[in-house]
Amino acid sequence: MTIHAAPEIQEMACHDARAEVRAVLEPVCRSLPPSRARIFREDALLVTSELTSNAILHGGGLTRFSARIQDGALLVLVGDRSTTEPHLVRHNPGVPGGFGWMIARRLASHLSVDLRPDGKTITAALALP
Repeated sequence: MTIHAAPEIQEMACHDARAEVRAVLEPVCRSLPPSRARIFREDALLVTSELTSNAILHGGGLTRFSARIQDGALLVLVGDRSTTEPHLVRHNPGVPGGFGWMIARRLASHLSVDLRPDGKTITAALALP
C-alpha cells in the first residue's frame, strides 16, 4: 500500500488542511469497512478543522501544517505564532465557540504541544482503526 504524506505547507487555510488530510487518509480508508472509514475520516477532519481554525483565530495565524501516517496513527501537526499553550475555555452560552481544544482532546489518541520562542506546534495523533 502506498502511503501519502501531505507536504508541510506554510500559510494555508482550514479547507486546504482538510483536503490534505483527506488525501493522506484515502488509501487507509479504502482498506476499512465503510462505516469505520467514515467515522475515522470525520473525526480526523474535525480535529484538523478545530486545530487549524484555533491557530488562525487565536494563535496569530497558521504557520505550519503537515499530515502523515506514521506508527499506526494519523499525525496532524499544526503551528501558529502564539507562545500560549492551548487551554479549555469555560463555556459561556452567550458566546459562540470555545469547544475546539476540548474536541481535539476527546478525539485524538494523543496531543502534544511544542512551545518555541516564535510560536508553537501542536501534534495530534489519531490511532488508525
